[in-house]
Amino acid sequence: MKQLQGKVAAITGAGSGIGQALAIELAKLGCELAISDRNEAGLKETEAQVVAVGAKCTSCLLDVAEREAVYAWADQVVAEHGRVNLIFNNAGVALSETVETMSYDNFEWLMNINFWGVVYGTKAFLPYLKQSGSGHVINVSSVFGMIGVPTQSAYNAAKFAVRGFTESLREEMAIEGANVNVTCVHPGGIKTNIVRSSRIGEVGKAGTKDPVKAAKMFDKAARTTPQEAARVIIEGVLKDKARVLIGTDARVIDTMQRLLPTGYQKILIWGAKRNHAKHSQ
Repeated sequence: MKQLQGKVAAITGAGSGIGQALAIELAKLGCELAISDRNEAGLKETEAQVVAVGAKCTSCLLDVAEREAVYAWADQVVAEHGRVNLIFNNAGVALSETVETMSYDNFEWLMNINFWGVVYGTKAFLPYLKQSGSGHVINVSSVFGMIGVPTQSAYNAAKFAVRGFTESLREEMAIEGANVNVTCVHPGGIKTNIVRSSRIGEVGKAGTKDPVKAAKMFDKAARTTPQEAARVIIEGVLKDKARVLIGTDARVIDTMQRLLPTGYQKILIWGAKRNHAKHSQ
C-alpha cells in the first residue's frame, strides 16, 4: 500500500488519543473513515473534525469486548463504504495492580478489551481486507509488550499476547501470499488520558495507588503527542513495517531488552524500591 488516497480505514478507540489523531491524519491523506469508540462525546468530536477535513466518515458506538458487536460493525463498514482496506485495532484500557491482589474481574476486563478486542477486530475485518485487494491490519501493542513491569501484569499479558498474535498473522499472510500486510505498533509514553480512565488496585511497594499522583507521573514520562504517534504509525504502514516503535522511550526500551533480556528486571526492581523509599520518608 504505497498511498492512502481513496482507501477506507476503520479505527477502534477513535474517540480520543492516538485513535482520534489517526482518523484526522488519515482524512488529510484522502482516506474515508469508519470510527468507533465507547465514548460517544469523543466519537462525535472526532467525526466532526474528520468531516471538517472533507472526508467521508461513519461512526459507531462500540465496545470491542463484545464479539458480535465487532463483527456487526465490520459488516456495517463495508455496507456503508463499499469496502475496507485498513483496520487499526487501537482501543485499550489500563490497570495497575499486583498479581497477588488483582481480582479476576479486573484481569478479565482488561484482557477482554486489550487482547480479545484486537482478536475480534482482526478476525472480523480480515475477510473484507482480503476482498479489497489491498489490505492492512494494524494492531497496537505497547513497549509493555516487550518488557514486564511491576503492577502491570495484566497489561503486560495483553500486550505481549497482541505482539505474538500479530507477528504470527503477518507470517501467515506472507506464506499465503495474501494482499494483506500486518503491522504491530509499540508506543512508549503517549500524552493520552489512558491513566485517568484506568483502574488502580492494590500495588503495595511496587507503585502508587493515588490516581492523581499516577496521572502526574505518567504525564511527566509521556513525551510523545498523539499526533506525532499517528504520523509515525502511518509512515510505518506505508513502508509495510512489521514493527513500529513510537517515541525515544520505546527505542530505548527496545534496545535495553535486546542487550539485557533478563537483566533489565534488576533495573526496574531497583527503581521501584528507590521510588518507594523516597515517598515513604
